[in-house]
Amino acid sequence: MATDINQTKGIILSGMRPTGRLHLGNYLGALQNWVALQQEYKCIYMVADIHALTTMESPLDVVDIQPNIAEMVLDWLAAGVDPEQSTMFVQSQVPEVMVLHTLLSMVTPLGWLLRVPTFKDKVRQMDETEESVNYGLVGYPVLQTADIILYKADTVPVGQDQLPHLELAREIVRRFNHRFGDTFPEPKSKLTEAPLIVGLDGQNKMGKTLDNHLELASTPEETTKRVLTAFTDPQRSTRSIPGRPEVCNVYSLHKLCSTGDEVATVYDECTTAQRGCVDCKRHLAGNINQYLEPLRDRRREFERNPDYVNQLLDDGGKKARAIAKQTVGEVYEKMGLGKYV
Repeated sequence: MATDINQTKGIILSGMRPTGRLHLGNYLGALQNWVALQQEYKCIYMVADIHALTTMESPLDVVDIQPNIAEMVLDWLAAGVDPEQSTMFVQSQVPEVMVLHTLLSMVTPLGWLLRVPTFKDKVRQMDETEESVNYGLVGYPVLQTADIILYKADTVPVGQDQLPHLELAREIVRRFNHRFGDTFPEPKSKLTEAPLIVGLDGQNKMGKTLDNHLELASTPEETTKRVLTAFTDPQRSTRSIPGRPEVCNVYSLHKLCSTGDEVATVYDECTTAQRGCVDCKRHLAGNINQYLEPLRDRRREFERNPDYVNQLLDDGGKKARAIAKQTVGEVYEKMGLGKYV
């Protein structure tokens, strides 16, 4: 069971939508950082299942939420997120977040939400008009703010592209504190240097939607099969043509998963046409499998106890809800709503 959250360290809140098994991009871009943060902060890591509903279009989309939660948390544990150091829970199991979301919406101007760049981008991706988008997507930053300040988190790990969302959360906090008295800390950013992991298509960010990803929990055989489909230098149509590692995604993955000496060898042999693309991919697949082997071994250990994840999330949810009730009780009193029960 995780240790109590207290003020001896800064408090971090971060979360992921339950999309199931995580991939190499998730690991290198966020999960590794989560593990490292445990040494410096009290960490609260949330399965953002309510957030996942904002872009679901069919009742069939919700069928996989529960199994996806279990698969994702197994990857968290395998990567090194430690329940003795961090609190892990499912967002929907703390209903106070929806209460706080509603109350914060009373002080958040609509114009603030419509100007968020990621909102406009998401509307374009969904091929929708602003008039047909559900409120959940529009109000996403308000719920995100509630997620953070419900636990009085003072730090949020973000990439550069997420700073506008965090700044909006800070604006909401300032407005609430101005109207109702000092209640919440203004969450500050902890910028993370997350590398952009390009997918196997060689063009887009690695992700499940485009099926260009490498799952952490895949077997070595599955990983090798998928790596062999990776796009390489489009101008290298035959092995005799020297390659251009700087435009080849296989080479960029070598830089993440191979040793420095191996990367240098790959570069030299590619640029002098001593190495073919298939051989290079097999070399990469072997290194990725070696790189992920300890994580996969730990995951199999956790899988042997199928009740462990459920118990861990239940314990984390109880702990998170105890904090949430206290926070919402404070908000009720300051907003003239009486006692929260």
